[in-house]
Amino acid sequence: MRSRWLLALIATAVAIVAVGVYGLATAPGAVVASPSPRPGLSGETTGKPPLTLTFEPTSEPTSELPAEQTPAAGPELTTARYFAAWQTGDLSSMNGLVADPPADFAERHRRFDAELRVSSLSLNPGELRRQGEETAEVPFQGVREVAGLGRWTFSSVLRLGLRAGAWKVLWTPETLHPSLKDGGSLRLRETQVRRPTTLTREGLPFPRDSRAGDYLTGLGGTAVLLSLEEASSGRVLLTSPPPPSTGTGTGTRTTISRSVQAAAARALDGLGQPAAIVAVDVETRQVRAVADTLGAKQAFNGLYPPGSTFKVVTAAALLRTGLTPESPVACPATYTIPNARSFTDADGADHGTVTLTTAFALSCNTTFVQHAYERLRDDRLRAEAADRFGFREKPGLSSCRIRPSADLNELGSDAIGQNSAQASPLCMAEVAAAVASGVWKPAIMTAEPPADSPPPVPLDDGVATGLRTMMSAVVTQGTAAQAGLPPDTAGKTGTAEVGGAKSHAWFIGYRGPLAFAVFVQNGGAGGAVAAPIAARFLKAL
Repeated sequence: MRSRWLLALIATAVAIVAVGVYGLATAPGAVVASPSPRPGLSGETTGKPPLTLTFEPTSEPTSELPAEQTPAAGPELTTARYFAAWQTGDLSSMNGLVADPPADFAERHRRFDAELRVSSLSLNPGELRRQGEETAEVPFQGVREVAGLGRWTFSSVLRLGLRAGAWKVLWTPETLHPSLKDGGSLRLRETQVRRPTTLTREGLPFPRDSRAGDYLTGLGGTAVLLSLEEASSGRVLLTSPPPPSTGTGTGTRTTISRSVQAAAARALDGLGQPAAIVAVDVETRQVRAVADTLGAKQAFNGLYPPGSTFKVVTAAALLRTGLTPESPVACPATYTIPNARSFTDADGADHGTVTLTTAFALSCNTTFVQHAYERLRDDRLRAEAADRFGFREKPGLSSCRIRPSADLNELGSDAIGQNSAQASPLCMAEVAAAVASGVWKPAIMTAEPPADSPPPVPLDDGVATGLRTMMSAVVTQGTAAQAGLPPDTAGKTGTAEVGGAKSHAWFIGYRGPLAFAVFVQNGGAGGAVAAPIAARFLKAL
């Protein structure tokens, strides 16, 4: 009988407290406190869900209690008051229910919520367990809403003890959260993660310091990744999902390969002169990398004398006239066009009679000037460059040009990539790709060529085969033999003279599925400067 009225008294007391502070809603076997919006721990309205406290009586309670029986309030009432106050952020009431609260009790709660960005709290107490006449505990589940992270669930225990005839909360920091036990702490960590809107062809962010920013927008976007961690152990309790584009993402994909772009960008690290590396896919001509420190999109649009890399075009025209890679040709130190100017070789040596392949590998200016004079007059050299290698005005990404020679001096200079012959690095990468595939096509940065794209131009089989033989010899026995290029690389060096300044350094070539051009503005000799950069690029793939 006593237990029945005791339970009834407890339920009635809890209801009175709830009505006085928060408003009362009753249901069989439960007391529900539904607070109105109140100032939260940070001084703002919390908007927290109602606290539900459930008690299971052994039988129907009765409100008829003997007048002489007035038992002291039990731990249930203290529990109900504490959870209701905590739910609404009533720190003063909470403090009054705690036995020997620390001086900074309220401040600890405020700081906890502020530092961890807690915006709301809901609590769900479990069954009260007596542990003797003077102690009890209530396990409970809690859900905190953390800004930027969402729901944070936790479990803890509210411990109570009888002090001076009244039940009090035996508060410790782990009442707030178990991770605070024994001096532990929690922290909210912010990590900047890349969230670009433009991605590589694999759907990944561009490599850092990609040197491609002039060509593509949206490479440097970021987002904040939040994580809630135990400070000492680093154990992550809660984390925000990574932005989609930190892994395989849904941004706009380009034709750029992440690995090729990274290799090109790193190959230019530490270089003192402005430079560029452009790489295209041999079959599709899609641009796989553009690393440019020249500025203003000069890797695509700049016009520079290509120097001896243009001898690929001149050699193609000579092969079309009937010469072969094995044809014997003279490679003197000096050659003078009849009734015109003299031309010299860079090494100043007379190599005598050699094959056309050897002359190409040694980059004999005299050989190519002589045979241009003998075989490529009447605008044949310009036609070869314009009609079969894109040296003309045309839609597309690259820029290159050559004009009709006004005299024999201009023809000789054009034949070795000087005078009116001018090209961007991308244009020369297209030349290398044409040799590798046997077809000239313009480079693209789309899945398919644009509608106005110039049509492909097949090279004669014999011409393409001969050029491959000659470009391979440059790497195995010619001007690029000491550059450290990996096996199966074919290419052509170029040292382009610039009036009043140091020469430009070039190397163009192909290996596997890639064709490329390396250009160093005022860098010096192509074999000594550009070819080693190409080697670093290729070895990093």
